[in-house]
Amino acid sequence: MATVLDALSWILLVGGSIFAVIGGIGLVRMPDFFTRAHAGGITDTMGAGMILAGLMLQSGLTLVTWKLLLIGVLIFITSPTSVHALAQSALAHGVRPLLDQDGKEGRR
Repeated sequence: MATVLDALSWILLVGGSIFAVIGGIGLVRMPDFFTRAHAGGITDTMGAGMILAGLMLQSGLTLVTWKLLLIGVLIFITSPTSVHALAQSALAHGVRPLLDQDGKEGRR
């Protein structure tokens, strides 16, 4: 049983790390602020969640697991909220998406 938990834990750790790396690449490769924020926000939440789940499997049912669970809940709430707040602030200060609603190109 320990081997199965270790294998599942490592799958989650590697999968979360891959999501984090893809998010980092997305931050560099995307064309404008809003797509970068979207790429970073989604992959950050998913990558951190998978990494924390893998760490929870490694630690067993201890106090460490409950602390990791609390960290995961906080990340799950704060990461999308902060990306939304940044996007709203950017819109309020005049940053427009690359393609606006009417199909015209926005400011780069």
